[in-house]
Amino acid sequence: MTKEIYQGLSHLGGSSKLPENPDEAILERVPNPRPDSPYFVRFTCPEFTSLCPVTGQPDFAHLVIDYVPADYLVESKSLKLYLHSFRNHAGFHEDCTVGIAERLVKELKPVWLRIGGYWYPRGGIPIDVFFQTGEPPAGVWIPDQNVPNYRGRG
Repeated sequence: MTKEIYQGLSHLGGSSKLPENPDEAILERVPNPRPDSPYFVRFTCPEFTSLCPVTGQPDFAHLVIDYVPADYLVESKSLKLYLHSFRNHAGFHEDCTVGIAERLVKELKPVWLRIGGYWYPRGGIPIDVFFQTGEPPAGVWIPDQNVPNYRGRG
């Protein structure tokens, strides 16, 4: 079964161009090989970049995406390309963070998902944005995200 779940993927194992924007990005999924075993998956993107919709200046964040899969897993290369497509996308921190969560929920239909967007200061104020689909499922180990509050030079 291992080989069959990877058929039809356009990014895995080949060269892929960075999408121009998140709407054009192809977010691929594969069947969950362990659908009867509830487990937790974490993706960490410490160098997320988007653009301020007002000034066009770059904004930077440390994203932590956690989910408990149901029938599908996100294919990691397509997730990487999707996240990198925000480099040319103008959006407020809240829009980017929640938009990523909503797209993952739409594509994967996970048992549970949360995202922490830990944004670096803009105008001297760091902004953290959090989204969660509901209560975490019982019996699944879900560790803390352990991203410290921004302290600057302190």
